[in-house]
Amino acid sequence: METYTLLRHFADSWFLLLMTLFFIGVIVWAFRPGSRELHDDTRNIVFRNEDRPAAGRDETEPRAQRGDRHFHEAR
Repeated sequence: METYTLLRHFADSWFLLLMTLFFIGVIVWAFRPGSRELHDDTRNIVFRNEDRPAAGRDETEPRAQRGDRHFHEAR
């Protein structure tokens, strides 16, 4: 049996079965009973700072004065 034929047979049968089981597993994992709290928390991330802006650094001062060493301006 040629390599192509063998791989084609594997892809048509066993790999299809494997991917189907993986898909079903992902769906079951996403809708598992204990995940409701996690999904509720993730869903409400956008509304956490609805009353006031998030506490952050002052964006009006230059980066060099803030001590921000992660970003370097191109010269």
